[in-house]
Amino acid sequence: MSHSNDIEALRRLVDDAERIVFFTGAGISTESGIPDFRSPGTGLWNKIKPIQFQDFVASEDVRQESWRRRFSGDRAMEGAVPNTGHRAIARLHELGKTLAVVTQNVDNLHQNSGLPDEAVIELHGNASYAKCLSCELRYEMAELEAQFHAQGRVDPCGRCGGIVKSATISFGQAMPEREMERAQAAIEACDLCIVVGSSLVVYPAAGFPEYAKRLGAGLAILNREETPLDPLADVVVHAEIGASLGYVVGLN
Repeated sequence: MSHSNDIEALRRLVDDAERIVFFTGAGISTESGIPDFRSPGTGLWNKIKPIQFQDFVASEDVRQESWRRRFSGDRAMEGAVPNTGHRAIARLHELGKTLAVVTQNVDNLHQNSGLPDEAVIELHGNASYAKCLSCELRYEMAELEAQFHAQGRVDPCGRCGGIVKSATISFGQAMPEREMERAQAAIEACDLCIVVGSSLVVYPAAGFPEYAKRLGAGLAILNREETPLDPLADVVVHAEIGASLGYVVGLN
């Protein structure tokens, strides 16, 4: 199907839809000051080699290096607040038009914008807290940071002795089965999938918008750069995300 670089076309799609699923990536959060991970030259993974999950699990030294990076590195995510794009999505949920937000982001900004936890499906986890890999006991980051600064390390789980890790999905770590199932169910039920700020190159997550289109749902893509799925979309808008979504929803 032909597509249009037309914000009005996106607005009409949203007005006509009843069961929207948003699929969001790093681009929506860069407007809150959070750097993305993969942009050439500027992405975080171009500056520092990511730690593989198997190395984190196998080596105490690697685990403590991971915590050192967390507590001494870029803290932009911790001070970030939701922008107009996040608030626009939350507004559509309040209006009863949104089934779910499937996100590749780990910054908790969708929840901070007012979306309830159950409406946000986090495919890559959440960086705002940690949990034990064995018993899944939750740990708050402030508690772990205080521990790290006091003794130079983060201890094993106090309940079961397991490994405590940020609740994100690391390189080499299996995707969360329950969240993948929830995302698939939401996609299968939607009448419109709107991709917001995702390059659509990280699989399997990026397969969901294409799946929605194959099932007959509308597909809109709002991203500053081109994506591999642009030719499949009903509407493509290459523009700033916050201003565009704010206009579509009437926040501007």
